[in-house]
Amino acid sequence: MTESPSDDYDSPWKEALERYLPDFLALLFPQVHAGIDWSQGYEFLDKELQQVVRDAELGRRLADKLVRVVDTDGQEDWLLIHIEVQGDPDADLSERLFVYNYRIYDRHRRPVVSLAVLADERADWRPDHFGWQRWGCEVGIRFPGVKLLDYRARWAELDVSANPFAVVVQAHLKTQETRRLPEERYRAKLALAKSLYRRGWGRDDVLELFRFIDWMLRLPEDLEEQLWSEIQTYETVEHMPYVTSVERIGIRKGIQQGIQQGIQQGIQQGLQRERLLLLRQTRKRFGAEAGEQSAPLLDRIDNAQVLEDLAETLLDSTDGAAWLQALTQAAG
Repeated sequence: MTESPSDDYDSPWKEALERYLPDFLALLFPQVHAGIDWSQGYEFLDKELQQVVRDAELGRRLADKLVRVVDTDGQEDWLLIHIEVQGDPDADLSERLFVYNYRIYDRHRRPVVSLAVLADERADWRPDHFGWQRWGCEVGIRFPGVKLLDYRARWAELDVSANPFAVVVQAHLKTQETRRLPEERYRAKLALAKSLYRRGWGRDDVLELFRFIDWMLRLPEDLEEQLWSEIQTYETVEHMPYVTSVERIGIRKGIQQGIQQGIQQGIQQGLQRERLLLLRQTRKRFGAEAGEQSAPLLDRIDNAQVLEDLAETLLDSTDGAAWLQALTQAAG
């Protein structure tokens, strides 16, 4: 059996959130959506979140979003939206949200609302808090979460929804359900693509959501060509020539660019983990001052092999000055 290309969950979710944030909240977190004054606009705080991610030396980080909004009382709030897109549940999720939340507050002194979207396939994994209490002291966080798996039972509701993010959830669920089942995935992808034309959206939304479906539900080349032919025929019958040949080429190029960007981001995240590990080991072996001197030098190294060689050098090093000299040479 011909298998589909490797599925990519993370990058499409990032783009969908950036384009359809209000719709995302209206569908999955209606109470949050109702509390925001959307007429005031909103702003993604990528730089602020990146600073927190760089500082937090705790486990793996995924594509979260930090957003500045204004509530209906005129107060500024920050939303931390966490999308858990790993195939398996992550025991560290609740702790990560806690660390993110308090680090953002500590750095910016702003109220932070943390939201979790659980996009895994285990029905009984539903974390909603992290913390501890001892001798009258209580510390922790409780956060609202949504389990996408629950929406399988609400498919008919999603199928007629005028909310664009309903298609995002449908595409995610079908991507999971049809893994290694290309023929079934073809039928699911075709049904979702056709549904775009009957929900009352304009051409821009149809094209954007078609691109998202095309990105998530990837098919072998022969089935992709068959689906493209079906869509062309359907558009002719319905007199809606939205996804022209030119648009199709643009969609495919956009997806390939997104994949390449995702690969590059993964490489950079791997390098950053290596740097953080070396920094922790330097502090442990030679003290905080050596760590402060090492940090800017490590930030200048973008070669994985150089970092691996430095790890061996540090393992054999007994002198802090000699280690800093080796690090200075490696950083150029």
